[in-house]
Amino acid sequence: MLDFLIDSINVKTLTMVSAAIAAIATVLTFTMPMLLADSLGKRMKAVAVEREKIRARERERMAQVQQKVNLRPSTKQSIQAIVNRFNLKKWVGQEEARLKLVQAGYRGHAPYITYLFFRMVTPAASALFAAVYLFVVLDFQQPAMVKLGMCIAAAYIGMHAPLMFLKNRIARRQLSIRRAFPDTLDLLLICVESGMSIETAFKKVSDEVGAQSVALAEELTLTTAELSYLPDRRQAYENLAKRTDLDGVKSVCMALQQAERYGTPLANMLRVMAQENRDMRMAEAEKKAAGLPPKLTVPMILFFLPVLFIVILGPAAIKVMALR
Repeated sequence: MLDFLIDSINVKTLTMVSAAIAAIATVLTFTMPMLLADSLGKRMKAVAVEREKIRARERERMAQVQQKVNLRPSTKQSIQAIVNRFNLKKWVGQEEARLKLVQAGYRGHAPYITYLFFRMVTPAASALFAAVYLFVVLDFQQPAMVKLGMCIAAAYIGMHAPLMFLKNRIARRQLSIRRAFPDTLDLLLICVESGMSIETAFKKVSDEVGAQSVALAEELTLTTAELSYLPDRRQAYENLAKRTDLDGVKSVCMALQQAERYGTPLANMLRVMAQENRDMRMAEAEKKAAGLPPKLTVPMILFFLPVLFIVILGPAAIKVMALR
């Protein structure tokens, strides 16, 4: 039987079989992706329809629940209600506080409401804590008027605690911006010299400088949006100067305004400003280095010199005590 099959196979038969297999494989190659795509599309469509049904059903259920019970107000709503009830915007609200919040990176109405709330809460909480600690916990042998004065001092410190927190946050944010700003100007110079507009350059640099300073990337992104939507481009530069409150940024914003007004070349201006900001950063570092010796005087007197005297005079003292 095997010999008969071997004898019956010839070149023509092998060619026909190979051609048939190749034709079937070609048809399967072209038709299978189409069939799979159609099947996948149908399944995705069915899933989307089912998702819409589930979403509609959940919306109806939540509407029924809201009709039956009153939802508990959120924390922000509670704070807003307290601020409105005590009219804190009139008594403790300050326009300077709004600017400080923006400089600290807190934008919008919610941070301002939270700031007003803590301006009211922290004095009372500090005074109450001081009163409990002085009159109940601590056995402080002083007259009651002295303790009352200390409670008033604690309330005064608590009243200024939110502003102190903002100032600390602003200082850290300005330090981050000040360190990254000269490099940012170099990147802006490269972008402008390559033919980019100032808006595109701000957007590109904000993406690149985010790894070095997140605060500066946020400010550049916001400035890009303001340059696109504000009717007066000069206002965008002024807002950037107010939000950062740094001399280097203010000078650059002023130069950008003059370039917009008089048509002066941006490349030369950015090159000069980058060098000036780099010199300012170096001068600040030299100033800190020059201030180290006076700051190290007291730690050296208290910690280094006693140890040095012990190491030098210790063996002699031990020998003298041994001779006695």
